[in-house]
Amino acid sequence: MHGTLIVIYTARLEECRAFYAGLGLDLRPERHGSGPDHYAAVLEDGAVFELYPAGTREPTGRLRLGFATTAGACGLEPGRHVLDDPDGRAVEVTA
Repeated sequence: MHGTLIVIYTARLEECRAFYAGLGLDLRPERHGSGPDHYAAVLEDGAVFELYPAGTREPTGRLRLGFATTAGACGLEPGRHVLDDPDGRAVEVTA
């Protein structure tokens, strides 16, 4: 089994988009039918990472995510880094 989709609901959509784009995710605007505008990126393994406005839903709460990237691609020195996204979720980045 492998993951195929990660969806985060946030009240701080633009701040989260900027944060995750800064890590190197190619987040593109999307909208499906009459659904809300959101952002999506396809990861190297084919999984999809999406950011949606929370709207009437509860924002995604406590969560820890992990990404691996090429050193320097996101401005981080080689090694393991734990950052907080704008909503306070822990994001581990291995560069």
